[in-house]
Amino acid sequence: MKKSKFSESQIVAVLKQGDAGVPIKDLCRQTGISSAAYYQWKSKYGGMEASDLKRVKELESENSRLKRMYADMALENAAMKDLIAKKL
Repeated sequence: MKKSKFSESQIVAVLKQGDAGVPIKDLCRQTGISSAAYYQWKSKYGGMEASDLKRVKELESENSRLKRMYADMALENAAMKDLIAKKL
């Protein structure tokens, strides 16, 4: 996936300018983005603050860590069940 040249805090700043009343065409021209990108950002980050974004990132990383941990435990559990079934 392509890395955006804008950070999340920059995206939030652009969205706040749009909410403040700056015309979307002008805002897109100033920042060098398409209007489609603006509306995608708005659907993803609309109504968020920079601190909210930080918290969401932390939760996403914790969630991925827990998913990996669960997958490892499930694999170990299945292996142990197979081993027990073979011994009996």
